[in-house]
Amino acid sequence: MRAVVGLWSALTLFLLMEAVIAQRSPGRKPTRKPQRKPLDRKATTMPGIPEPQEPTDFPPPIFGPPSIFPDCPRECSCDPSHPSALNCENRNLRKVPVIPARIHYLYLQNNYISEVTAEAFANATELRWVNMANNRIQRVDKEVFAKIPSLIYLYLQKNQLKQVPSALPVGLEQLRLGRNRITRIPPGAFQKMERLVLLDLYSNQLSDSGLGKNTFKGLSHLIQLNLARNVLKKMPAGVPASVIQLFLDRNSIEDIPKDYFESLVHLAFVRLNYNQLSDRGVPKAVFNVSTLVDLQLSHNQLASIPLFNAHLEHLHLDHNSIESINGTRICPQSPTSDYGDITLVPKLRYLRLDGNHLSPPLPMDVAMCFRHLHSIVI
Repeated sequence: MRAVVGLWSALTLFLLMEAVIAQRSPGRKPTRKPQRKPLDRKATTMPGIPEPQEPTDFPPPIFGPPSIFPDCPRECSCDPSHPSALNCENRNLRKVPVIPARIHYLYLQNNYISEVTAEAFANATELRWVNMANNRIQRVDKEVFAKIPSLIYLYLQKNQLKQVPSALPVGLEQLRLGRNRITRIPPGAFQKMERLVLLDLYSNQLSDSGLGKNTFKGLSHLIQLNLARNVLKKMPAGVPASVIQLFLDRNSIEDIPKDYFESLVHLAFVRLNYNQLSDRGVPKAVFNVSTLVDLQLSHNQLASIPLFNAHLEHLHLDHNSIESINGTRICPQSPTSDYGDITLVPKLRYLRLDGNHLSPPLPMDVAMCFRHLHSIVI
């Protein structure tokens, strides 16, 4: 019996050893764990229900908590400390809410409004300040502003307007229409707007044919006229005599009529940077204007420094084609004059000439003439 048990034990031990040797054999590779395929999300989506796409072009409107004012639109906010103001900026709005009659100051900037209808302003006849900048406004009803005679400030810059809104209140003082798509201004658009002091038409598509000689007629108190970043090739006609600041940067203006500034008896700031002005297009003494304080002619094609008045304080001529400076020629007074009265000394304090074909130092006659000159960039 013991012999049989021993024989059975030996046989079992032999079979175990054979199994171990077979697992360590170099001809066999360990088996890999099978990888799972990624889930097909389309297959798991319920049929007939499309997946949401983010971000959307028009995010949902933002609604605030109820106001203490029962007439306050939920998509806006009404501050109890400023009961005459309605704040609707940055609310993802697609349309103008109904404006309460008590509102004087309306803030609707930075939304997605594409159309301004008269219904929303039916009761808002006491508005004084409207800011609708940075929207997508393409159309404004004729009746909107005609029924708001008290409106003083209207901001419509950075929209998609192709024309100036009609029937604007005659009491407007500031009108900002920059960064739109306006190509022309019809006659009478600013008729009888005698109180307007600022007209901003910056970065539109205005050409010479889009501005008539009577476009600005009647703007007897206009101080700032901004026509920068348009497609003008000529100086605009009919600029009001009251203008102090005239901005014409980044157009394609090639020449200036010799008597252009004679009627602008209050003109102090002129910006003509980034145009196509050359010596041929700039008459010799066109900038010899006694009221002029700041003259900017950077990034043009001038080969010489134009003459200017003794009252000029800042002159920008950088990035032109100037190769030399004749201090005696450009000095409004004789460089050797003995100035007993300091008020007679030319007032030029800042002169920028970098980006030309000049090398320092400047001629001595420049320093002799412009004794107030304390900043020169060359």
